[in-house]
Amino acid sequence: MLEDVLGRSVSPVFVGREAELSVLTESFDEARKGAATAVLLGGEAGVGKTRLVQSFAECAANDGAHVLFGGCVELSTDGLAYAPFTAALRQLVREMGTARIGALLPDGAERDLARLLPEFGEPSADGETDTGRARLFEQFLTLLERLAESRPVVLLVEDIHWADRSSRDLIAFLSRNLRESQLLMVLTYRSDDLHRQHPLRPVLAELGRVAGVMRLDLPRLSRDEVAAQMAGILGATPQYSRIETVYQRSQGIPLFVEALMECDDGAGEVPDSLTDLILGSVERLPEDTQRVLRIAAAGGIRVGHALLSAVSGLSDIDLETALRPAIAGNVLQIADNRAYVFRHALIREAVHDELLPGEHQRLHARYAEEISRDRALVPPGRAAVEIAHHWYGARDDQWALISAWEAAQKSFRAFAYTEAIPLLERVLMLWDKVPGACGDIGVDHTAVLERASEASHACADIDRGVKFVKAALDQLDERAEPERVAALLVRWGNLQLAKAKPGAMEKFKHALSLVPEPGPARADVLVKLSRHLMLTGELAEGTALAEEGLALARTLGLQVIEGDLIMNLALGYSLDGEIERTFEANLRAMRIGEQVGSGQLVLRAMANNVDALNELGRSAEAIELAREGEVLAKKYGRVRASGTFILNNLAECLESLGRWDEAVQVIEHALSLGPTISTRYHLMRARADIALATGELDLLEGILSELGVLSERPEAFMQDITNSTRLHIGWHLLKGEPHHALAVAERMLSRPTQASKAGLAWRLLSLIRTVCDAAAPAVPERAAVVHALATEVAGSLAVIGPVSEAYRLTFVGDFDAASAAWERLGRPHSHAKSLLRAASALAHTGDKEGAAVRLRAAYPLATALPAPPLVAEIEGLARRLGVALVEESAPSPELLTPRELEVLRLVALGRTNRDIAAELFISAKTVSVHVSNILGKLRVSTRGEATAAAHRMALLTV
Repeated sequence: MLEDVLGRSVSPVFVGREAELSVLTESFDEARKGAATAVLLGGEAGVGKTRLVQSFAECAANDGAHVLFGGCVELSTDGLAYAPFTAALRQLVREMGTARIGALLPDGAERDLARLLPEFGEPSADGETDTGRARLFEQFLTLLERLAESRPVVLLVEDIHWADRSSRDLIAFLSRNLRESQLLMVLTYRSDDLHRQHPLRPVLAELGRVAGVMRLDLPRLSRDEVAAQMAGILGATPQYSRIETVYQRSQGIPLFVEALMECDDGAGEVPDSLTDLILGSVERLPEDTQRVLRIAAAGGIRVGHALLSAVSGLSDIDLETALRPAIAGNVLQIADNRAYVFRHALIREAVHDELLPGEHQRLHARYAEEISRDRALVPPGRAAVEIAHHWYGARDDQWALISAWEAAQKSFRAFAYTEAIPLLERVLMLWDKVPGACGDIGVDHTAVLERASEASHACADIDRGVKFVKAALDQLDERAEPERVAALLVRWGNLQLAKAKPGAMEKFKHALSLVPEPGPARADVLVKLSRHLMLTGELAEGTALAEEGLALARTLGLQVIEGDLIMNLALGYSLDGEIERTFEANLRAMRIGEQVGSGQLVLRAMANNVDALNELGRSAEAIELAREGEVLAKKYGRVRASGTFILNNLAECLESLGRWDEAVQVIEHALSLGPTISTRYHLMRARADIALATGELDLLEGILSELGVLSERPEAFMQDITNSTRLHIGWHLLKGEPHHALAVAERMLSRPTQASKAGLAWRLLSLIRTVCDAAAPAVPERAAVVHALATEVAGSLAVIGPVSEAYRLTFVGDFDAASAAWERLGRPHSHAKSLLRAASALAHTGDKEGAAVRLRAAYPLATALPAPPLVAEIEGLARRLGVALVEESAPSPELLTPRELEVLRLVALGRTNRDIAAELFISAKTVSVHVSNILGKLRVSTRGEATAAAHRMALLTV
């Protein structure tokens, strides 16, 4: 296998092949029913065919299959006849011995197998004749059929593109003649090796017409799947930049991902063993073809026919003649708009690396000249970047600097900030090599640094941004250019906030002192300082500065700054609990952003309103708005900054609705994008909430440790302090430590009162009420003091919106009203918790029946989520009260859904999950979920108990 040849470590995580594994599993299920099948699994070299079939083989073996392995080797076509079948037969001999194998065949038939293995004695005399060959085929067919009588058989034959003629014929024979056996053949081949004259092509075409034969193509991994593979290799989530580098270079081929992981950052040289593999297909081509490929490689992974013709100097006919062997050999592929594409980026890279130094510079200069002469030779919008790339490759410093600056400005206009940064870095690198650079591009060196810091901030490349800001400040005198320095100080403060570093407030205040006079510079500083003051609890001062800035922005006609300050005031409304007013203000700001084309304004407003809608209990609308924002973040080039923050708010919406699997997917996706530290922490808090609800204690502790919650690391923003405190309390409660949870609540309530979002504060207070009730039996006086402090804080909080009201009802102990409120909001976890609290309260008053009613309502909610800690609490209280959570005396068709009743009927008939899946046309995994739900609802632990309960409750006759 390729992995073995290259000696490469394999990711411990099996990534991105669920659909293909499901197809193989379904084919195996069909074979187990006596319908022999074959799967032709195709994919390019290194795409993971071996890993997939190995995983499938392991699953099949665990399901009782006899798995036989056979592989072709590259020498097969030169004479290793029947190589894969010899390997499979040798495995059988090791497992069973020749005598037991011979017993499965007609008398004397084992002599035919002696052609493949000498262990079977002397071959029959007519072994090389057509008759002897036909008899060998029949004996192998018989052997497989007899093996499959006792248990299913899976025959895996890898790399059949290297199969010899005899093996190909035997494969075709078996595929046509295996009909009613418990046998599945899985045959893998390299699709990229199948040139037009390849001998396997007609075999595949023939097999495609045979009943029971399926073709399955294995695609490359997506970007997210590459990130997951890298995380499996590293044992930790890799940096966003490294994911991008490895994905772009590997283009989703797992083998190349693993090879590139051997480089420090995925950007180093490809290992020699992999380069040899890549160049092998190129070196077999005619010399004229290789020469044109080298020219094409200098043009990039994709190059248009007209451009390649202009650079090479070849006529259309001569160019087509030279390229035809490369296309037939699948080195190049024909793309739309008369363009050629290298089949893989690493092929182009390897060919490009073979260029001689002088050849390299001449070719890139030719490309730059031809594209400058006719920009229509490249796709629209690409000319500036292409020219910059080629002048740099040509080592022409002056034109490389000029073209890089031009391309960077075009990237800004297209919101392509990530692409702008390396172009600006190139300008900075070339600056000292080009006399008169300032005159060439019309700005000074500091302006380039400022532009680079702006791009870094926009795409959340924090470390680079700080580097550029510091370098620019070193070149400026705040007395001579105070406004310029103030702008850089504000950007530095914002970068520090994104990195969760202290010092932003000092930089904002210093910046404001540098611009005392009314003007655009002061208005810009007021945007950042007023927001920061509000978030740190200084609501009055922050509001006053925001109002000053808003008046100034309107006077000066600064619409973007006006929109930002409107959203700052909206933040103040939110902290005061005025959610409807918050929502309307954000809408006004978003409309301004749309008018002036400010992606930053539009996305900030959308993110804020996702949160506002969720606070108002309009979570479905919030989710829809977040999905729109995710799309717009890509359009505006702000995926890592604004986009990941929107995804965080989306995850919070999904978490509140109990859609936890979806929320986890969103969180993992956002984390893979390399968000800023502050957004990463927000995402991790959302994941911690889910871990708290599902009882994932180890995961929860890991998250809280990284957030600094367990060590109570100081935090700047009140909403972060509030959320971290709530998670800290929840962690202690999950561990059964109410006294420790009470201590955390005491420390929080002893802090000086500062403004925080009312909804977050009510959520924390509702949990503190739970803590006080849990701790009261052991420390009643201390619990009473904490409850009194919490009540004092509650008296100062506004209650606007149904979510805050539901938390308030929980805090004051009106649990029935709270459960009704949560039910209206469609939040099942909070609904079930309130029902449990109501049941507990009634149990303490002696109302056993009232408690039972509420426990029975809470139980299916908790089990459906599922929320194991909450389920355990409900079951524990039910046991103490001696009440049944399922009323067996009143069977109801509503106890189970129609689909669950159908599954239960088949379970009662003794069907397996796979049998049920086939009958109901659903996946085995879906059946497993249904069975788990059925067991939970019937309060049983086995399928047999479920069948007995179903008959006892007459569920199967409804």
